[in-house]
Amino acid sequence: MPSFDHFDFAARFYENIPPAPLSAVLSDLLDIYPGARILDAGGGTGRLAQVLAQSGARLTVADFSHGMLRIALRKGGLGPTRAAVERLPFSDASFDRVLMVDALHHVYDQGQAAHEMFRVLRPGGRLVIEEPDIDTFTVKLLALAEKLLFMRSHLLSGERMAALFAGLPAALSLRREGHTVWLLVEKN
Repeated sequence: MPSFDHFDFAARFYENIPPAPLSAVLSDLLDIYPGARILDAGGGTGRLAQVLAQSGARLTVADFSHGMLRIALRKGGLGPTRAAVERLPFSDASFDRVLMVDALHHVYDQGQAAHEMFRVLRPGGRLVIEEPDIDTFTVKLLALAEKLLFMRSHLLSGERMAALFAGLPAALSLRREGHTVWLLVEKN
């Protein structure tokens, strides 16, 4: 692990950036209902989890950054848990929904992270990954900028994200809009 963590440093600034509204695509893919158990994997300060909690769902935010989780803890009701997504401290089939927004490209072992998120998802549940679409020119520039800042970033195409779940008992579908790609994994 690096000695300087960009996310611990950025946490205090991150909360001051106005959040983008919950996209209709993400909302549709998640299909949240009251009482649903939801894991926001790599959820940082819990900005998105806080919005999703308004639906009556029960949210857990898992992130590796101390700085991000300190802020999530102050929000209350988000169940902040310090964990690398590659080693989630939850039992099998613990969640009805798992989401990861703009974070897969930051994990060290994307394949292991995919398997862990799938492991904690209950049968019949949904896993939604939202990432910048590396197949667009603008996102290629963003990826270069993150490399120049020595961030642990490795953006995958939607097809390569889907390949992380190859052979698992699930239905997979991709959706693209603008500079964003979503992968929906529905566990059998």
